[in-house]
Amino acid sequence: MSVSERRGTFRSAVILAILIGSLLPAVHAQTAGQAVPPSTPRQLELPATDETRPGTDIGAAPQQFWTAGRYRLTASDVFELRFPYVPEFDQTVTVQPDGYISLRALGDLRVQGHTLPELREMLNEAYAGILREPVINIILKEFEKPYFIAAGEVAHPGKYELRGATTLTQGLVLAGGQTGSGKHSQVILFRRFSTDLLEVKQIDVKKMYADRNLSEDPVLRPGDTIFVPKNVLSRIAPFIPRPGLGLYVNPASQ
Repeated sequence: MSVSERRGTFRSAVILAILIGSLLPAVHAQTAGQAVPPSTPRQLELPATDETRPGTDIGAAPQQFWTAGRYRLTASDVFELRFPYVPEFDQTVTVQPDGYISLRALGDLRVQGHTLPELREMLNEAYAGILREPVINIILKEFEKPYFIAAGEVAHPGKYELRGATTLTQGLVLAGGQTGSGKHSQVILFRRFSTDLLEVKQIDVKKMYADRNLSEDPVLRPGDTIFVPKNVLSRIAPFIPRPGLGLYVNPASQ
């Protein structure tokens, strides 16, 4: 082959490469979300975390499903998966008591304890084995609604739904108010930021009312616990003899 022929062959190869490179983006855009041929399956392997590690009892601390303002999936949650480009994959799933969901064409996947962004990433990785660049919309239908807990010396201890901006003093009102034996000056606010990080803050509700200043009244966050301890008088009351009773039993000796 002469020098001129070799140069002609080289120029033809370069032109062909440029044409192929210009066509690839268009082909890639057209095939996004389409099924991958069965000859290229991929097994999903997720790294073990506190939520996915076997034996982890996430349900033991339900308040952790509202941490740092992000909701974490828990048992009985229901959500829809919608695939805009391949609607035949659309389905509604429920988180089972063991934390798993059943995905069409993929099987079981543990999702309990994960946020929605984490779930979207997991699903993208799972469906990448059968779809090219899957586009998945997650619509949460039924979930653990925001709540706070009132405990200790309140009229009606329990779990209350948190609707809109609610302060600590408003939460106490919802719980029926503090009892006469509650120590209003040392109300405790427990706030969980993560599984391992818990903030404990003491609030002087008595002083706020006396000063008529609620500027330091904290706004409750989902999962907060308000605890009203007993005052000193209520703690020593069992040891104080009542008028008309000559003898009394010291509870400490029981």
